Amino acid sequence: MTTSRRLAAILAADVAGYSRLMEADEDGTLAQLRAIRTELFDPTIAAHNGRLVKTTGDGLLVEFSSVVDALRCATEVQARIAERNATASMEKRVEFRIGIHQGDIVVEDGDILGDGVNVAARLEGWPGPAASASRRGFTKMPPASSISPLRIWATRR
Repeated sequence: MTTSRRLAAILAADVAGYSRLMEADEDGTLAQLRAIRTELFDPTIAAHNGRLVKTTGDGLLVEFSSVVDALRCATEVQARIAERNATASMEKRVEFRIGIHQGDIVVEDGDILGDGVNVAARLEGWPGPAASASRRGFTKMPPASSISPLRIWATRR
């Protein structure tokens, strides 16, 4: 087992209302998620120098060496999801909650663990579809970047 530590920007994402979507149309929801992953998430993560660590059914965990890249990836994903949802009925919209945090992580055989991952996951879990960033993560964002919807949360460290 190989274990190391490093500073990273962590993006945690999951589908808001996943259980409701699956209950209403399991096959359709799964098809949408596959399409969103291959057409949107995978190329956007790659374009912003991220590494997809794992998927969790309706969620993703992504590592970036730059918090700016993580924030840009999240805003691009949210903008493209909004475009995609513009023509979908309310009950079929797939919306994502995204949390971003920059912190120390433990890397173990390709997986990432530790407090930095936990903070990103907690930020992602706050209600409503949007991107949430810890203040530590957001302060790295260039001022010319306008992000909507984005919530900034101060975390005590």
